Amino acid sequence: MFQRILVANRGEVALRVIRACKDLGIEVVAVFSEADRGAPYLGLADEAICIGPPSAAESYLKIPRLISAAEIANVQAIHPGYGFLSENPHFAEVCRACKIEFIGPPVEAMRLLGNKNEARKLAQKVGVPVVPGSEGLITDEKQALALAHAMSYPVLIKAAAGGGGRGMRVARNDISLQAGLKAARQEAESAFKDGSVYLEKYIEQPRHVEVQILADHHGKVVHLFERDCSLQRRHQKLVEESPAPGLPAKVREEICQAAVRLIKAADYANAGTCEFLVDRDHKFYFIEVNARIQVEHPVTELVTGLDLVREQIRIAAGEKLRFGQEHIRPRGCAIECRINAEDPFADFRPSPGRITRWEPPGGPGVRLDTHAVAGYTVPPNYDSLVAKLLVHQPTRDEAIACMRRALREFRVEGIRTTIPLHEEIFKHSAFVDGQVDTTFIERHWSKG
Repeated sequence: MFQRILVANRGEVALRVIRACKDLGIEVVAVFSEADRGAPYLGLADEAICIGPPSAAESYLKIPRLISAAEIANVQAIHPGYGFLSENPHFAEVCRACKIEFIGPPVEAMRLLGNKNEARKLAQKVGVPVVPGSEGLITDEKQALALAHAMSYPVLIKAAAGGGGRGMRVARNDISLQAGLKAARQEAESAFKDGSVYLEKYIEQPRHVEVQILADHHGKVVHLFERDCSLQRRHQKLVEESPAPGLPAKVREEICQAAVRLIKAADYANAGTCEFLVDRDHKFYFIEVNARIQVEHPVTELVTGLDLVREQIRIAAGEKLRFGQEHIRPRGCAIECRINAEDPFADFRPSPGRITRWEPPGGPGVRLDTHAVAGYTVPPNYDSLVAKLLVHQPTRDEAIACMRRALREFRVEGIRTTIPLHEEIFKHSAFVDGQVDTTFIERHWSKG
């Protein structure tokens, strides 16, 4: 087991990794930008090192500075968290070239699955259903138009690299396809330094269901069942839950086994998530693999009783998984609300600033993952996530009631948050009935 780990991230996920390291008796080194200087969670680390100015490009994304901090602090491994460099194969390669273990998948698997087009090919090879689309990358407008006509509109233009909804456009006719191709390529090039795109048939009002997996370096792969992440805005998730409401048991088993099959074929190790779209007939289609821990991992932790970050660290240290598929039994229902520093009724405008009041909820079945406290200043430089509010109860109805109570108890002043929107969502009859899809927010809160 490692004796000392550096966390190459900030905020809530940095605190999450710090706590997992402490539980394992591992010393931990935090890094911070000038924007995060003085953040309370830094005091929980054994050492904290400044790596640059507020700009992420000059701090959390600056590989030489992270490696220098790791070497100065004499760590054995780096945990990248999620976002920033967590899915960057070059960073993983540099870590290992410097004899520092990267707590994540092998570089080869990361490269393979990080390119959606190559991941799609692998899925087809091992019999995992994919959305109908181009066999390879789109090279010109004429090719795209011919394929769109063959599949029939609407179609989805997708960047081959990256994620988070960037480099994606829906096209419903020739004109929007031509404009969308240009916009998607420009956005993908700016975000990922890779402007390549491919085309898929656009599935109307699908559900977004993902499967959490763990794989060790000794050939064992297990799934930790599924999460429903359908409730999202512009491809950014707002609410996640497990189990997926209304998903037939047979489909649930098939989708989980498909994820295991794909992960094994990729020679993957560590934590990862296979994402799928599920149509109205419960047919599922693979879309991508997130080769890292995800924001919504606590949902799975609550229903399985496993600490995913601790398991990541153990796997990276070369340990075998201590359990098989038969030992994993999901219990109850868990739901997560992402609490962002945004105004949901003003087109989700970011709301950085000083938190003047912070009264978190509590009570049975409530978990809050956050780095925020009263007096903390949310910087304008990074993602707006300030907290993840979770509940775990025996049934979905009880979980919804518990979440309503927790949202009412949660008092935040000084910044605007998405709490009021979540309160509205949890009152909505369609959500309560489990009738959600990826267009739910746009259809019911068109002003958002």
